[in-house]
Amino acid sequence: MKRLNVGLLVVAFVLSLFAGRLVQLQTIESGRYTELARKQRLQPFKLPAVRGDITDAQGNALAMTVEARGVFADPGLIKPEKRQAIVNALTPMLGLDPNVIMRAISKPKSRFEYLAHGVRPDQARLIAGLKFPGIGSRTEYRREYPNDSLAAGVVGFVNAAGEGAAGLESSMNAQLAGRDGWQRVEISPDGQHIPMGEDQKKPPVPGRGLRLTLLRDIQFKAQQAIEKQVKASGARSGSVVVMDPRTGQLLALATAPGFDPNQYGKSDPRTWRSPIVQEAYEPGSTGKVITAAAVMEKGGVRPDTPFLVKDRITRGPRTFHDSHPHTPEKLTFAGVLARSSNVGTIMASERISPETLYQFLRAFGFGEKLNLGLPAETAGLLRPPDQWSGTDRYPIAFGQTVAVNAVQMASVYATIANGGVRVAPNLIAGSTGEDGAFTPNPAPERRQVISAETARQIRDMLEGVISKEGTAPAAQIEGYRVAGKTGTAEIPNPECGCYRGGGFTASFAGFAPADDPQLVVQVVLQHPTKGGHLGGEVAAPVFKDVMTAALAARKIPPTGSRRPTVQIYARD
Repeated sequence: MKRLNVGLLVVAFVLSLFAGRLVQLQTIESGRYTELARKQRLQPFKLPAVRGDITDAQGNALAMTVEARGVFADPGLIKPEKRQAIVNALTPMLGLDPNVIMRAISKPKSRFEYLAHGVRPDQARLIAGLKFPGIGSRTEYRREYPNDSLAAGVVGFVNAAGEGAAGLESSMNAQLAGRDGWQRVEISPDGQHIPMGEDQKKPPVPGRGLRLTLLRDIQFKAQQAIEKQVKASGARSGSVVVMDPRTGQLLALATAPGFDPNQYGKSDPRTWRSPIVQEAYEPGSTGKVITAAAVMEKGGVRPDTPFLVKDRITRGPRTFHDSHPHTPEKLTFAGVLARSSNVGTIMASERISPETLYQFLRAFGFGEKLNLGLPAETAGLLRPPDQWSGTDRYPIAFGQTVAVNAVQMASVYATIANGGVRVAPNLIAGSTGEDGAFTPNPAPERRQVISAETARQIRDMLEGVISKEGTAPAAQIEGYRVAGKTGTAEIPNPECGCYRGGGFTASFAGFAPADDPQLVVQVVLQHPTKGGHLGGEVAAPVFKDVMTAALAARKIPPTGSRRPTVQIYARD
């Protein structure tokens, strides 16, 4: 009896422990365990936001978002003996490494593993038709670039993680991407959605689209022309800017070599940049128009002011040369510009102070960022006069020892074409909402840089550059009056810290019609190695092709006016 009583007491004690535990679980801690069970059943999902489109000025898509599928696995539902069959089937369909798929589906404690993003819906349907337990797909979105490489340096691309990685896709990622939402649904042990179960949801916020000032047709012609010339000239790279001088709108920004953002992984990462604003170069003789404006406004120089120009000039310890040897020539200042004489430009620049030259360079936009919205834009190089060496003012006068990007240089010619009024270059016209409503950006800044009369005189002088006596007869367009300027600048050689052996930058900037300018085209070729290196030889033909196409695309007729007679040589 004693042993029985002890046994009963032990049983009663154990039962009391069980009863106490039951009370604890069902009353005191019931809420905690209910919450744990609920969390086990709840499966979180990201609801991706629809990324905003990027279009040209006419609404043609340059970057767009299309529906896609994300293929995932629930490893807990995949039996070990089925894993190899799944790997064998999905590897060719998804284009993935079989080891990656095997690792993802071999995590029995995991309930959700992504296998691939951006899968086409038809491909996802084929995968669903295989009826593999634990393999499914869900709706997401994929970025497409319907024009392939067109404007890739501007638009950029979205990487595999869904983030903007170059161009506007990167710099404007926050606006384009929107904000992802989320959803939590109850999942049964066999992986099925419980229809009447708990469902929590935060809707995504779609991104806003960008409408650019670019025009697809002009962009295509500019890109085609510069790609062809980069190949023909053996240049390291090239760029074309097309701009409306009256509004500052950039109608084309083309670079070569380029890349296809749909297959960015197959291209050289160096081509992902936007060199048209990221790369600073010495403009050479295209920069002489700023010196011309300065000496005409502040130095008393007129287009017919005579200069006796030799082929070299010594200032301090340095001797500066024209592009080719010649006997002394008695040129007008218009002739100095038409013949692109470094010596004549230096002589004219001595009629103003270094401070005045610097002020005009700044007024035309040298040394300041344009803030177009593209990533890593350079402000170029323009040191203040107190940092110039004793002879820096002379090469600066003819466009060396300073540096700009291609759009900054195009803006200089747009200012002259627009009667001396600088309209800040602009690339993003505005943004569009989910409903397609357009919100324009603020109007660009406008400022008077030089007088309308000085601008008119320089326009007339620049027509002399296109004449047979000038440096760019190859830029002539039949029926139209054209004004412009060649540039052939030496490229600094980092190996010696000098210009020797660095190659050349060949450029041409101009506008048409010269007496009613509506379009500016700027062409730059870096380090051409075949068929010449002068701006009039290499860049001017590209200008002609692009300007001709742009005039036709904008339906701009010839003015029918007579070209002014530009006096190249001074009379005795």
